[in-house]
Amino acid sequence: MTTRYAARSAAGALAALLVLAGCSSKAKDSDGDGDKAAGGVRTGEGISGKTITLGALTDMTGVYATLGKSVTQAQQLYVKQLNAAGGVCGYKVALSVRDHGYDPQKAVSGYTELEPKVLGFAQFIGSPFVAAVKQRIDGQDKGLVLPQAWSAALLGSPYIRVIGSTYDIETINAVDFLIKEKGVKKGDRIGHVYFEGDYGESALVGSRHIAKEAGLTVVEQKIKPTDNDMTAQVTALKQAGVKAIVISAGPRQAASLVGVAAASGFAVPVIGNNSAFAPQLLATEAGPALTKNYYVASPSLPIGADTPEAKKLVADYGAAYPNDALDNGIVAGWTAASAFGEALKKACANKDLTREGVDKALLSIDSYDVGFGVAQNFTDPKAPSSRESVILQPDKSVTGGMKVVRDAGASEVAEAYTPGA
Repeated sequence: MTTRYAARSAAGALAALLVLAGCSSKAKDSDGDGDKAAGGVRTGEGISGKTITLGALTDMTGVYATLGKSVTQAQQLYVKQLNAAGGVCGYKVALSVRDHGYDPQKAVSGYTELEPKVLGFAQFIGSPFVAAVKQRIDGQDKGLVLPQAWSAALLGSPYIRVIGSTYDIETINAVDFLIKEKGVKKGDRIGHVYFEGDYGESALVGSRHIAKEAGLTVVEQKIKPTDNDMTAQVTALKQAGVKAIVISAGPRQAASLVGVAAASGFAVPVIGNNSAFAPQLLATEAGPALTKNYYVASPSLPIGADTPEAKKLVADYGAAYPNDALDNGIVAGWTAASAFGEALKKACANKDLTREGVDKALLSIDSYDVGFGVAQNFTDPKAPSSRESVILQPDKSVTGGMKVVRDAGASEVAEAYTPGA
């Protein structure tokens, strides 16, 4: 647009600047008095008539399609139940969903489309995509984003709040499990297969950090999200003599890695980050190997947890989506939607449902647990809401296909670690 109007007169240039200033002031409406709804509650972007609209940028067709479907359906269920209970401040809540298919251009364009229409985002899958619009969120948009992304690069924003431990901390806890439970010791080599970009490279920071602390060597294997066959990576790690492997990728890559390793007689333990598993994998050829030698570090208890809240969610989700599998994407989606809902309720009590009011409300929540074993503290934007991880293992016999092998906790290295230091 700038090039097109470069040769126009000074008057034209001034007019263009005034248009931009108008756009800028609109984005900052929530910093002023906002619109006053009935009862003196301030409102702004994302509230029209009697509806509060939240955005969901998901992946229904790409590398995280299974996760995206579960997260989205869990959030739609939460919204339905919230509205049935009266909504928030007399408003009904709506979820506007866009599928970006884990494509960066679609993710950014989806954000650009939805941002002016929503109060904030209860879902945004993909650390690289959230990072791509972080400057816009922190600068003029200032809408609350609760991503299904755990890159440490997202920390520091009062508007983007990572729920649970970031990938670097989660990986530190994962390697701590390998050391304490799987025989990895000082002097050993461990492999790390990771996606290029914010997700994998954030996790790699964690494995490098604990390796330095524990006297280990990390053998790195970088891959792309489009790489589905892990034969070359397994061959390289086997030749390097690693004693265990960390994988920071998607479910398909994890299944290939574990399956190829088992087929080649390379029986070392493999542990993945929270998004590197889907229970549907248990029905594939890799299923037996996954149940024997694969573990997952998770920011919460699994969907099959023995808590009243988990059991109710299983029953409600099963009734709403009887033909769909139960997995931990449901927990992630429900937790984020619940946290956003809690912020809305607090903002309502404060009579400020503007973006600024909702952001401030979330920052006042210092201990929030929806019943999955880990309390979230949202008060410090520079820190993740938790440093704890639960270690899970695939198991066909339990609800959701994952059992707990180590309860929620943070390793000493994770407790002492400062993301980004």
